[in-house]
Amino acid sequence: MAADRLSATLSALADPTRRAILARLTTGEASVTELAKPFDMSQPAISKHLKVLERAGLITRGREAQWRPCRLQAAPLRELAHWLADYRRFWEQTFDRLDGYLRNLQVKARKHGRKER
Repeated sequence: MAADRLSATLSALADPTRRAILARLTTGEASVTELAKPFDMSQPAISKHLKVLERAGLITRGREAQWRPCRLQAAPLRELAHWLADYRRFWEQTFDRLDGYLRNLQVKARKHGRKER
């Protein structure tokens, strides 16, 4: 994933309203009015959030007569997941080492007649 695209994706995801909009779009396309319903903000404010999501490539907006549906575009999220995978492996390996260390401490404690905590 290109650094600027990664930055755009992360920036778009930094806002809880935009994350909620994306979560809603996982259930299917929706109009701006539908997306604005759960939020205590104006439709123009929601439109600004949608523009950020659109610039990041996370949504597309179509035009079907009077209806302008918004649709989730998951490719940037998939690319972000791939980028994060290396960090996930790092933390899993770190936790595995910690787990092994703690097991060794428990074995040593049992050998010396101490109770586990």
